Amino acid sequence: MENLKITLKDGTVREVAAGTTLADLAASISRSLAKSALAAKLDGKVVDLTRPLTANATVEFLGSDTQEGLDALRHSASHIMAQAVQHLYGESVQFGIGPWIANGFYYDIDTEHTFVPEDLAKIEAEMEKIVKQDLPIVRQEMSREAAIKFFADKGQNYKVELIRDLPEDAVISLYTQGDFTDLCAGPHLPSTGRIKALKLQSLAGAYWRGSEKNKMLQRIYGTAFEKKADLDAYLTMLEEAARRDHRKLGKELDLFSIQEEGPGFPFFHAKGMVIRNELENFWRKLHRKFGYEEIKTPIILNEELWHKSGHWDHYKENMYFTQIDGANYAVKPMNCPGGMLVYKTRHHSYRELPMRVAELGLVHRHELSGALHGLMRVRSFTQDDAHIFMLPSQIKDEIMGVMDLFNVVYSTFGLSYHAELSTKPEKAMGSDEVWEVATSALQQALDERGMPYKINEGDGAFYGPKIDFHLKDSIGRTWQCGTIQLDMLMPERFDLTYVGEDGQRHRPVMIHRVAFGSMERFIGILIEHYAGAFPVWIAPLQVKILPITDRNMEYAQTLANKLREADIRVEVDERSEKIGYKIREAQMEKVPYMLVLGDKEAEAGMVAVRVRGQGDVGTMTFEAFEKMVNEAIANKA
Repeated sequence: MENLKITLKDGTVREVAAGTTLADLAASISRSLAKSALAAKLDGKVVDLTRPLTANATVEFLGSDTQEGLDALRHSASHIMAQAVQHLYGESVQFGIGPWIANGFYYDIDTEHTFVPEDLAKIEAEMEKIVKQDLPIVRQEMSREAAIKFFADKGQNYKVELIRDLPEDAVISLYTQGDFTDLCAGPHLPSTGRIKALKLQSLAGAYWRGSEKNKMLQRIYGTAFEKKADLDAYLTMLEEAARRDHRKLGKELDLFSIQEEGPGFPFFHAKGMVIRNELENFWRKLHRKFGYEEIKTPIILNEELWHKSGHWDHYKENMYFTQIDGANYAVKPMNCPGGMLVYKTRHHSYRELPMRVAELGLVHRHELSGALHGLMRVRSFTQDDAHIFMLPSQIKDEIMGVMDLFNVVYSTFGLSYHAELSTKPEKAMGSDEVWEVATSALQQALDERGMPYKINEGDGAFYGPKIDFHLKDSIGRTWQCGTIQLDMLMPERFDLTYVGEDGQRHRPVMIHRVAFGSMERFIGILIEHYAGAFPVWIAPLQVKILPITDRNMEYAQTLANKLREADIRVEVDERSEKIGYKIREAQMEKVPYMLVLGDKEAEAGMVAVRVRGQGDVGTMTFEAFEKMVNEAIANKA
């Protein structure tokens, strides 16, 4: 029998007989690998471990320490859930789709039974039985006609519709575990017993295929892990995330609100504006340091501009429109066309480049009402955009300069991050050659900075490849914020030029980038990252003065005025309440510093200081306290 050469991730080559499965290969390498592998990459494609090897190939085994491995596990868990639902609620249940998603899975189900939260425990118990049976998960391929007949005979009309909509040349695969068979592209685990921990979490409604014209199905969400300890850690994180929910804290701390009169359009209250203004001040100072000039472009611009930019073809369904003097206008969903019009207002020489132009630009995008989520998903938000116009020879250095700026921003807030490089999407402007040049420039910059990154094939913007920066918050969640998008196409569309050393006109290259992403979303992230206990420099209220009696009020007001003169945000609690109550209230407000003032402090000209998270730190002079606060502000503590 012919032997195949299989190259592993570490570069070693193993010879195996043709027909050897990936599971057998893992077992031949080590018992621990056979135990930990959930799926594998075969020549870069994620497949089942039951897949036989038929040619020389590269192989990477995927465990629960990889996203692809977890995805396969959760995909299998969704099938187990569907099987459990069928056992409990009968063969008449129809199934829509049941994919893995970030941190879990769901399945859309059509049944006369209306699911209630109490049903989740029953379904979970049935799932546990299926897991204990350790049923093999077997893949088979079928012809289109046979697959349609198979599911039609079972009354699974949604599956029939999905098959009919598949491309003519599509491989149609089915997966069977025990008495349950599902239409699925995979990959899946070798057996149901590999899932050691699962949890059904919630119920929701979902229109079939996302269209309001279709029937509303019932959606069950869940998650699964290979180990119970991992599930427990995840559920603990969810509890902490609920405690930190920016919508809850935003209301409690009086930072912002979403009103019925403007769904998706946030209202920032006075305390929320303090945070926003401090962030903007920080942004402006940093951008001046890195050589940017600030501009402002209009919110509403003529429709023709959006045809020229390509947004009309690629983004029209997310835009708002209006008419002015009988002409069609659009509310801007992005700032970049306006930035290019600013560039075109005068001629440019190569000596002026790079030209770095920044804007805190208000944009509007239509989001479905079901997708709106506090400050995280809104219809009106401010992007901290910047556009860099440069010579081709400056690309790498400018990208690295943006990376350096991003590092200052994220490290200031204690946010670690990783990068992801997204390449040419299916619907893209421009030739493969232009895209290759642009993508290569981004890769070179990442490599030179020694920044680890993963590649997202086909996930770039329609006009160029991009680097996305994913931030990790204090409880381990990741948020995509910063983006660097390289664009060689928009300058062509807008006929942007500069005069080169040769006296001829040339086309500049352009970078689009955001650091915060949007002010609104970044504030939402910070609320949850800090659980509302903001660093002193951005805290809406930095000091709260708590006089013990009315006799101490004059002294309290004197100190408050001194702090205001020093540009420190301060309030005096003038209420006739007991001091213990005042302290608890200030703690609930998460104020960094409290000054407790009684007769003793007033007579001695001293202050009794309480620090958030530390409690009573003793008595000191007012001057020493003021110095402590100013140092914390200066150090962005």
